[in-house]
Amino acid sequence: MARQRVTRQQFFDEVFHGRVPRDENGEIRITRVRVPGREVDLAHVMGTSARRTCETLGLDIGTHEGEDHTGEALGFMRFTPWEAVVVAADIAVKHGSVELGFMDRFNGSLILCGQIAEIESAEQEILDYFDHELDFHVCKMTRR
Repeated sequence: MARQRVTRQQFFDEVFHGRVPRDENGEIRITRVRVPGREVDLAHVMGTSARRTCETLGLDIGTHEGEDHTGEALGFMRFTPWEAVVVAADIAVKHGSVELGFMDRFNGSLILCGQIAEIESAEQEILDYFDHELDFHVCKMTRR
């Protein structure tokens, strides 16, 4: 039996009220389909970072081994389609004095490191470019 597409809210209502169809073993089977849009769905700037935060994010390993980003601001962005993160990273490093802390072209994630004003400026430049030049749906930048 083919199941109709449900909204997230409908799914949660069914799960929390015990009405989710189960297979013969009593397990729930979920098929998640992701249709890449053209959007920037996260643009957040986090002020001064703690050493533990940087370690948890892996900003002290790999190509960044030995670097200490403690006290720097961090910028987080997420893109679909995922490959758009490469364009965003290029804009960020050319626009200001920021470093690429992490970039994942398979999931569209970007972490920028640097001074808070530089991170905010780079993220705003990225949002403007994706909005006006590439016609993406962009979220507003948040800061904490």
